[in-house]
Amino acid sequence: MDALLGATARTRLRRLPEKATTERRALYDVLDAGLVAHVGLVDGHHPFVVPCGYARDRDRILLHGSTGSRMMRSLAAGRAACVTVTILDGLVYAKSLFNSSMNYRSAMVLGRAGAVAEEDKEAALHVIADHLMPGRWADARPALPRELAGTLIVAMTLDEASVKISDGPPDDDAEDADWPAWSGVLPLALQPGRPQSADGHTVPDYVEARWR
Repeated sequence: MDALLGATARTRLRRLPEKATTERRALYDVLDAGLVAHVGLVDGHHPFVVPCGYARDRDRILLHGSTGSRMMRSLAAGRAACVTVTILDGLVYAKSLFNSSMNYRSAMVLGRAGAVAEEDKEAALHVIADHLMPGRWADARPALPRELAGTLIVAMTLDEASVKISDGPPDDDAEDADWPAWSGVLPLALQPGRPQSADGHTVPDYVEARWR
């Protein structure tokens, strides 16, 4: 595994390369902060991009879905894939629309996944649950054999990846300095709302903590 990001011809950033980072820790941080990955595959002559819950497990990314999913079966068969995670941090209002942009952190992972072995499937589900719903594993009903049998989990190593980070204020042109439009950043963040009980039970501490 190459310790540096963007080290291959496919992951080296050519557009705005100053926004690239080569630190592997940055890749982990983006993957750990996100909740949804977009998985890109070419099926026949048609490209498909499908959103999918995921989790990072050390130096690999875990994806899960139904055994009936065409995407999951293609991944398990080792078809080449591109997995991207993007976190939108803000809208950047420059004096001109041309210079306006977004603040974001994005990660792209290229490679071929493989199915997680049956004996390792429950441990992989534990990792995914801890990422998406921290604290839930110990509280939820254990998975039934038929549920495990109907779930496909694949793992892709983080061998070939890139990370791009855009942050900071607008980069206005000097000639726009006196234009009377506001210039600045509107921060954005994924914000949990008040938990909505479905059965009348008290909201558990681990859910309450995410809301607070």
